[in-house]
Amino acid sequence: MSSTPHSKELRRLALSVLQPGFVGTEAPDWVLRAIGDGLSSVVLFSRNIASVEQVARLAAQLRAENPALIIAIDEEAGDVTRLESATGATRPGNFALGTVDDPELTEAVARDLGHQLRAAGVSLDYAPSVDVNSNPDNPIIGVRSFGADPARVSRHATAWIRGLQSAGVAACAKHFPGHGDVAVDSHHGLPSYDASPDEIAAQALPPFRAAVAAGVGAVMSGHLLVPAHDPHLPATLSPRLLNDLLRKELGFEGLIVTDAIEMGAVADRYGIGGAAVRAVAAGADAVCVGGENADEATVARLVEALTTAASDDERAAERLEEAAERVRAFAAWSRALGRGAPVDPVNRDIGFVAARRAVRLRGAADATLPLAAPPHVVELVPSTNLAIGKETPWGVAAPLRERLPGTTFVRVPHQQLAERPAVLADHALAPAAGRPLVVVVRDATRHAWMGRALAELTAARPDAVVVEMGLPGDSLPGAVQVLTHGATAASGVAAAEVLAGGRPGRAATVSG
Repeated sequence: MSSTPHSKELRRLALSVLQPGFVGTEAPDWVLRAIGDGLSSVVLFSRNIASVEQVARLAAQLRAENPALIIAIDEEAGDVTRLESATGATRPGNFALGTVDDPELTEAVARDLGHQLRAAGVSLDYAPSVDVNSNPDNPIIGVRSFGADPARVSRHATAWIRGLQSAGVAACAKHFPGHGDVAVDSHHGLPSYDASPDEIAAQALPPFRAAVAAGVGAVMSGHLLVPAHDPHLPATLSPRLLNDLLRKELGFEGLIVTDAIEMGAVADRYGIGGAAVRAVAAGADAVCVGGENADEATVARLVEALTTAASDDERAAERLEEAAERVRAFAAWSRALGRGAPVDPVNRDIGFVAARRAVRLRGAADATLPLAAPPHVVELVPSTNLAIGKETPWGVAAPLRERLPGTTFVRVPHQQLAERPAVLADHALAPAAGRPLVVVVRDATRHAWMGRALAELTAARPDAVVVEMGLPGDSLPGAVQVLTHGATAASGVAAAEVLAGGRPGRAATVSG
């Protein structure tokens, strides 16, 4: 490529491969200027969202600068929601859908989400997560996965992609080549997926093959080391994984987008600019940034890094041009996808229907439920990973109080319990004397402190009803358990209906 260093055209190419975030419910001037200079994409987070109508106005403001602008969002539905971060999602997440195991339902839920996103002006959704959650101690995936069985994850990945894209919004399968069998959160460190090539092919890759076969528009790379394919570079920065495995072996021809480039797994080792340069060189077409670093200076740093690399190296310049062309092709394809899809109203009931179908019961539920009186609810609150908005409400107490007036509750975070162990006796058990006790947990088997607190509460009150809103663990001897398979608002309502009675259909009872 013939270009003077840091020429206007080179800067335009660099801008075109970035997908930055920003702060505010209106577009900052620097973003509008950048779009005029060649920025081809932006990504929205909960800080940009007040309502669907407001996002639609924001999208119109952004597209006034470029009608083909890609507007992306990290909206998985389920526990990871941006559109409904202030209220909790009205659709259950992947694990609940995988538990029901009705691909037609999964497709309908994803289609409904697609209609809402399209009405908001979104053209690319960083979803679904098609990771196979084969490690139950995984700190980052959990209920974001359709399950631990590759075949189940594959069929629901296909259904989800088909549903979303039929509504005119491009899907993005993540986190390639599979983030489900690791024990480190890539926001903070570098996970390693230490499996053989055959194990990876059998366990992690089938959902990505299914996604490619379903015509998924984009694939997001994961920040994890996969020594069987590349012992030195994480997937986002590895030509062996992005080019040899994803492009050549799996035959993916769409857009490769990175997970957030400021995440510790890559930025701590190479710097944010160095990671972006290495990602594009490895085969990534678009660099997502701004979940945490959402400012003009960050974009300027990335542009400088990319233009410097392209000025100094002909191959880097060619790869930058190639990535920019793929972004342009994706923008045209996703725009046509949106134009060609039918405009249907959002179904406000489908998410609740799905959440109800995902509820499972353990123990002597018939003898205990519905509750005979308004209960005291104890919600044990873990710290969540950065993918889940800290502002997003969850739990059962609020919807249960609507159905059983007189319900009381207490929320007990880990830190509070660590500082004052008597909180369980004083605020959990004492107020429940002479009335039902409901204990709500979220991944109790993954949090040792929560498991201990749960054991203490159920030992004191063997008649307590336990609601698990994360990954189910083993049965609790003698306890009635309500398993929601996710902590969305819809899942909380479904659990409250089971506890209060008067629900439209009975939850399934499972053993073990």
